[in-house]
Amino acid sequence: MSETVIKIEGISKQYRLGNVGTGSLAHDVNRLWYKIRGKEDPYLKIGEENDRSKKGSSDYVWALRDITFDVQHGEVLGIIGRNGAGKSTLLKILSRTTTPTLGQLKIKGRVASLLEVGTGFHPELTGRENVYLNGAILGMTRKEIASKFDEIVDFAGIERYIDTPVKRYSSGMYVRLAFGVAAHLEPDILIVDEVLAVGDADFQNKALGKMKDVSSKEGRTVLFVSHNMSAVRNLCTRAIFLGNGTVKGEGMPEEVINKYLLENASYDLEQYFNDPQKAPGNDHVRFKSMCVIPELSNADEAMSVKTPIRIEFEFYNLKGATPINLSLHLCTLSDEIVFNAISPVKILENGLHKGVLHIPADFLNDGGYYINVLIVYNASKVIYNFDKAVTFTVEDKRDFQNWHKKWVGIVRPQFPFSLEKVE
Repeated sequence: MSETVIKIEGISKQYRLGNVGTGSLAHDVNRLWYKIRGKEDPYLKIGEENDRSKKGSSDYVWALRDITFDVQHGEVLGIIGRNGAGKSTLLKILSRTTTPTLGQLKIKGRVASLLEVGTGFHPELTGRENVYLNGAILGMTRKEIASKFDEIVDFAGIERYIDTPVKRYSSGMYVRLAFGVAAHLEPDILIVDEVLAVGDADFQNKALGKMKDVSSKEGRTVLFVSHNMSAVRNLCTRAIFLGNGTVKGEGMPEEVINKYLLENASYDLEQYFNDPQKAPGNDHVRFKSMCVIPELSNADEAMSVKTPIRIEFEFYNLKGATPINLSLHLCTLSDEIVFNAISPVKILENGLHKGVLHIPADFLNDGGYYINVLIVYNASKVIYNFDKAVTFTVEDKRDFQNWHKKWVGIVRPQFPFSLEKVE
């Protein structure tokens, strides 16, 4: 039986923009008066969603709003989302460096956090002294720390500077030592923010490998925030997608990552196509439309791996008789190119032209995709690159009870494959 080590129930965090606390004595007195009378904080009613792209009518925003989930012992939970989604606020609450406005949090075990470069380090102390200081904060004895000390220094790769004050460390050296301390001093729960991006490629690989060992071999719990979808996909056993302070998706990493990437890749092209002056293009060409059409299926039904797909687009040629061909790139939302389809070169006159590409059923695997369309002059010079022209999702609706849980790979073509007895 799995053991719940983190239980989050209805966690919310409210901030007042531009101020520390409520920002005024009058607000503090008002809150106290409501609390004495046993009434709800009046400022909780006027908080708005934390959407940084829009101007609000209130100074109060919800950095987190009604977050509820559990984390099991030995689980590696990935937390993804755009900048400002509430990821770091959630980790600060889990690390107990800030308190929630509403809700309850229960944690079982010792927590080590790495939320920013130099977390928990005293700049005037040496690397050696900070290792012992951090170990003591985690509740370890000096003997326990000493037994891990050489391993930490070797992992961080900064032996030459271990007796130098950390204020003289580069950001990369800081994070190497800080992560080494957090990962090796045996916390029950390890919380790591995007800080690993500060390190070089070699250190990132070592750190990801260590986190995998901490979970699979040592049975400890890891919470990992990252914008590196490949790392989340390979390291995590479950993922949560935060958006504007709320949970927008939770489940297997691949599914949650696709939902996150698709939401952030999508945009409304109609606003451009309805206004020729703003339509994608340049002095040579202008696109009129771009769409992905599922064939032989209900129009309201999501595209299945069994659905043939037709890609259609229209564009205006504005430069007279011109030798043009098109190059269409179909890519995954992780920016991997699935294929490149190239049309023959044709002399196109001024006017509206249409391109059509057919993708057969049972070719694309389930997941999210986008399309780039390049218009090429005389098969050599790109006139215009319509980047991420449209996005779409393909679903796998098979009954998995008697089959594979997941078809591995980007594509799934039905090649001839024979199996027969030879003797």
